[in-house]
Amino acid sequence: MQIIINGGGKIGEYLASHLTSGGHQVAIIEIDRRKLQRLADKLPQRVLLILGDGCDPASLVDAGAAHADIFVATTGADDVNLVSCELAAVAHNISRTIARVNNPKNERIFRRLGIETVSSTTVIARLIEMETTQGAVHAVMSLSQGDLEITEVPIPRALVGAAEQGKRVADIAGALPRDSLLVAVGEGSSLEIVNGDTVLHPGDVLLTVSKAGLADQIRDALTDLW
Repeated sequence: MQIIINGGGKIGEYLASHLTSGGHQVAIIEIDRRKLQRLADKLPQRVLLILGDGCDPASLVDAGAAHADIFVATTGADDVNLVSCELAAVAHNISRTIARVNNPKNERIFRRLGIETVSSTTVIARLIEMETTQGAVHAVMSLSQGDLEITEVPIPRALVGAAEQGKRVADIAGALPRDSLLVAVGEGSSLEIVNGDTVLHPGDVLLTVSKAGLADQIRDALTDLW
């Protein structure tokens, strides 16, 4: 597939690196010349780097919008992500647009315009990578449209003194709020699906799925366990 990424920050860099390694054609639009130079030093040469504004039609043309399959907006500004996705869809007929939404309150606006959204800034790279390479975009859409949230909950290292004081998922699942579920755990860049025998340790980051608005309750419940 041919994918255009608007935004050359850490998320854009991660996506470009992984999607390119998967055989996809990737172009990044970045307005900051210094960021673009950093990308040029780190990414494979086959990644097309465009110095420009993702809200500028000319930049999208230079990035190959006429033949793109997916447009992904990953900047830290919701208004920029919204406008660039709309431009990609309306002016260049890109059938699938995905946006990072930094303020969850803005998600409804994106959805009304047909833009697929991911609101968790810390898991967006993993989700979009799965969506574009494994066809899992529909699962993420159903989570969004079903009023569910994906949340990352870190277990602070200060809460426990040693890793052997970890807890099994089966032993703590009942303490979570109703309509919430632990789905994955990781530390650093690794991530694995949890089961009842998975042991959670300080420093782990938990990926949860729940009804909207339960994130604080989930964090409190997990913190209280230690």
